[in-house]
Amino acid sequence: MDEFRAKLNDILERQKTVGNLLSNSASFDASEFTKLSKEFSAISDIAGEIRLLFSKERELDETTELLSVPDIDIKRMAESEVQSIKEAIEAIKNRIKVLLLPKDIDDEKGAILEVRAGTGGDEAGLFAADLFKMYDLYASTRSWHFEVLDFNESGIGAIKEASASISGKGVFARLKFESGVHRVQRVPETEASGRIHTSAATVAVLPEAEEFDVMIDEKDLQIDTYRSSGAGGQHVNKTDSAVRITHIPTGTIVAVQDERSQHKNRAKALKILRSKIYENEKEKRELSRSADRKTQVGSGDRSERIRTYNFPQGRVSDHRINLTLYKIDKIMNGTALDEIIDKLIEFDQAEKLRMAN
Repeated sequence: MDEFRAKLNDILERQKTVGNLLSNSASFDASEFTKLSKEFSAISDIAGEIRLLFSKERELDETTELLSVPDIDIKRMAESEVQSIKEAIEAIKNRIKVLLLPKDIDDEKGAILEVRAGTGGDEAGLFAADLFKMYDLYASTRSWHFEVLDFNESGIGAIKEASASISGKGVFARLKFESGVHRVQRVPETEASGRIHTSAATVAVLPEAEEFDVMIDEKDLQIDTYRSSGAGGQHVNKTDSAVRITHIPTGTIVAVQDERSQHKNRAKALKILRSKIYENEKEKRELSRSADRKTQVGSGDRSERIRTYNFPQGRVSDHRINLTLYKIDKIMNGTALDEIIDKLIEFDQAEKLRMAN
């Protein structure tokens, strides 16, 4: 029995063991039951694929036996079926190999999304606002919760920067490939001559850290309050509701001015701060495999140009995987963004499989 087959049998045996433990869970406390339930759920997908593989292999053996019968018609039918079953087996094996790949521990976390206007003046700010709205609409298509943390407007519907907390199933796993520079080519509303302008916005997606992921000591924080600025309602510039928090040990600074309440802005700022510190620590841990990251979809570097949105031609091009889709309206309203993200995930998995072999 080869190593791969032994590993598959071990997985089936473990699922059986965990299932038996759960059926006799009276002796477990709540935390142990939750832990076993999560393990059983996580292992069920791959166990189903393994059983399907074993079933197909038995079917292949039975069909192969028909190749030796004297009846020509049966033999021809068997030859066709054998080829079809072999192709199905290879597809199942590939799915199993993907499921066996090491998981990113942050994939099931929520995410902190940050969008900032880049080069291009007012048009960059308008595009940043469009991107922020795109992710809000996309979150709705997946039944995720989208909570605005900060929204710093600069007038005419443009933003300087905005951030949001996105929670739901597999948020970070799907959005982590969005980090980088997004470029837009279109005729600005303020352009009388109809000339196409190029501008950009920067997107950062951070795994949302829980309190147990990052312990922050209050004495390490410098908290300043000030009056909100920019468009934002009657309360702006009337109360010191905006909050700026500096994490002294790392020099990380977060400012939030979205809410009227100083207390709410402080809570939101701490949520962003915790995720930034967590991400910085994660980057340090991954320095040793930085060479590997370069062969994958992207490093998440905010200076890396990843995508171009060309409105006159109605196309969106992702430069990392040479993918172009002529459905810019559906992408901007969130309904077709999955078509890009699915291809990015497929490419990333293929690269990881290539490196694992």
